[in-house]
Amino acid sequence: MSPRWIPQLADGREVALGVLRPPGVHMSALVPNRRGLDNAMAAGMKEVAVFLSASETHNKRNVNKTIADTLRAFDAVIEPALDAGLKVRAYVSTVFGCPFEGEVDPAKVVWLCKELLNKGVYEISLGDTIGVANPKQVELVLGLLCAEVPKEKLAVHFHDTQGTALANCLVALVMGIETVDSSIGGLGGCPYAPGASGNLATEDLVAMLHGMGIETGIDLNALVECSRMAAGFVGRELPSKYAKAHVGKQGRDRRQKELSEEKSRSTETPQ
Repeated sequence: MSPRWIPQLADGREVALGVLRPPGVHMSALVPNRRGLDNAMAAGMKEVAVFLSASETHNKRNVNKTIADTLRAFDAVIEPALDAGLKVRAYVSTVFGCPFEGEVDPAKVVWLCKELLNKGVYEISLGDTIGVANPKQVELVLGLLCAEVPKEKLAVHFHDTQGTALANCLVALVMGIETVDSSIGGLGGCPYAPGASGNLATEDLVAMLHGMGIETGIDLNALVECSRMAAGFVGRELPSKYAKAHVGKQGRDRRQKELSEEKSRSTETPQ
């Protein structure tokens, strides 16, 4: 990314070079153009992701191109990446609503997804960029998409602006979508989407799945610790609901233990 537009991402190459890469963990780099692809490959990334919006106004604000121009620009990224042996994922933003245009035509989303699959991406993440989706809308959009493209090629990416992200995820899961994007503590957002909150918190999602008996292979306690560390990095409390509840429960358990120990000492018989 150009540091002129998003200064927070100016050190993306250095981060990619320095991050630990545990076996079995797949890492991906978001690339806006061929230069971004070159940087990602130089950093040893094995997967990259391209992105565009389902609404013209947001796409122009986000990448300074029309949707048609963005699709043409992908030819300089997707094909070279595939030729180099990389996997390519795609993100479609504002699928369920745009901060500038309001409603987004689901038929346009279907068309974009088919175009992206034809270009060779292996998966498309459907983004609720400003967090306005509701479960009924998610069912409608996914129903239209799954009638045209394989559901295993789709993922969902919800923001929790209105507190509906988990409900929307549940609808997607029931409809057979197995990949859900999320972020530690609920970090994230889009600088070109006024009113957008952070992403769905990973620990909230995993806690719901584990409560439903769905195995994820993820250590929930470790996620909470990561969330606590991330809050320290950014210097503020994060919106994760499970992390807050977990910290509160730890405090109550600790106080209960202290009270029990005090009671035990007060009832001890002097020797």
